[in-house]
Amino acid sequence: MDNVPQLSQERSAPPATLVIFGASGDLTRRKLLPAVESLARHNRLPSEFALIGVARTPMADADFADSALGGRGLADKPQLQGGIRYVSGGYDDPETYKRLGEVLDELDAQRGTSGNRLFYLSTPAEAFEPVINGLAGAGLNHAREGSFSRLVIEKPYGRDLPSARELDGIVHAAFDEPSVFRIDHYLGKDTVQNVLALRFANSIFQPIWDRSWVDHVQITVAETLGVGTRGGFYEHAGAMRDIVQNHVLQVLALALMEPPASFDAEGLRNEKVKLLQAIRLPTNRDIADLAVRGQYTRGGTREDLMAGYREEVGVDPLSRTETYAAMRLNVDNWRWAGVPFYVRTGKRLPARVTEVALQFQRPPHLPIPQDQLTGLEADALILRIQPNEGISLRFGAKVPGHSFRVRTASMDFSYEQTFAEESPEAYERLLLDALLGDPTLFIRSDEVEQCWRIVDPIISHWADDPSPIPTYEAASWGPTDADRLIGRSGRHWRNSL
Repeated sequence: MDNVPQLSQERSAPPATLVIFGASGDLTRRKLLPAVESLARHNRLPSEFALIGVARTPMADADFADSALGGRGLADKPQLQGGIRYVSGGYDDPETYKRLGEVLDELDAQRGTSGNRLFYLSTPAEAFEPVINGLAGAGLNHAREGSFSRLVIEKPYGRDLPSARELDGIVHAAFDEPSVFRIDHYLGKDTVQNVLALRFANSIFQPIWDRSWVDHVQITVAETLGVGTRGGFYEHAGAMRDIVQNHVLQVLALALMEPPASFDAEGLRNEKVKLLQAIRLPTNRDIADLAVRGQYTRGGTREDLMAGYREEVGVDPLSRTETYAAMRLNVDNWRWAGVPFYVRTGKRLPARVTEVALQFQRPPHLPIPQDQLTGLEADALILRIQPNEGISLRFGAKVPGHSFRVRTASMDFSYEQTFAEESPEAYERLLLDALLGDPTLFIRSDEVEQCWRIVDPIISHWADDPSPIPTYEAASWGPTDADRLIGRSGRHWRNSL
């Protein structure tokens, strides 16, 4: 399979049918259908394109087109006129896949979709196995000569390493690895991909991107919202499974990996795997010093009092599920040996932000007297992934005036102000990549295993720990244990983001 260059600007999908399992669900409504709309609006979809929704909810083709797409103006797009279908049925019912096969054949004949199929599993994780087995039982996993049959799988990809391997066995019994696209929507964000551009398109950064210059790195994924209506799901996930195992470790791998020999899918993914393999595994003896969890309680103001996690709908009143997780990681390779990496994520924090901050070593000798330094901080390079997407370089500068005083200043690059081009939504980019067969921004099987290998010992340790889970007030920056985690080395979190 030929890889499509990631930096190609003029790309359009080939003739194909997109089949969305879980078509009546929230992810389809909020993300996938708007992505299809945007691709159609930007003429990235050919006239030989079709969309099929599959779900348990009974619905006619016209109702699906009207309720799911009509309100978005998609029904009038030439790429979709007459090409929207719906199949209702149970995911474990062979009749569902028999009807789906018949509709796919009809669309091949009527719209010229060439036997190309992209099956998107926008379902709860427990439906993955019956859907994959159903596709295989109907022979829909096999493409005819010159066509493709691909599978896109949402997270969570397993609950731990054994279950991820079990799911891989199910997947690979039906689809070969090049036809499997494990999606992490963070990798579809332009600002995440900009980490690669910053590192490998600019010679000025590469010499200082190592242990000789970097004191430590912080990766923060902070959310102001609570669990909302996802309490039932979150009880079985927690912050470590929901965010750290995928989003955080993927961003970390992109930021720290070695330069690839070539900028193709396998070159990039090989280096990510090498970096993940180099992360030192936590042991039971070390976990108390390396990892911190927390759960939010009531907080905010009298006018805006936010409920605690245990008061949310679908949450056990005695829940021990973490809504906050922080870790110190060590990478045992030549570039990063001795540099600590602090990662954290949490719900109900004071700001919504995702960023990577590289803090550099302080000067070995500072000849400027202390009384002439006004809160001078260490130099830092901050990659803002969301919101206010951009890059900041923090450094010391002289304060205007007759005295020689130095304080911290910043140079800022803003995506919004610099580029007039519209940045595509993550799902739009990833859908197009899957239709094109470009796996660069998707997660390979061995990447999944390496990520579970890192977080599994911590999750198991917390599950066996009988002590009360630490708490933090909603709208605060997390439990005090997290401050102690980073404070042991004389460092502190970047809380004034």
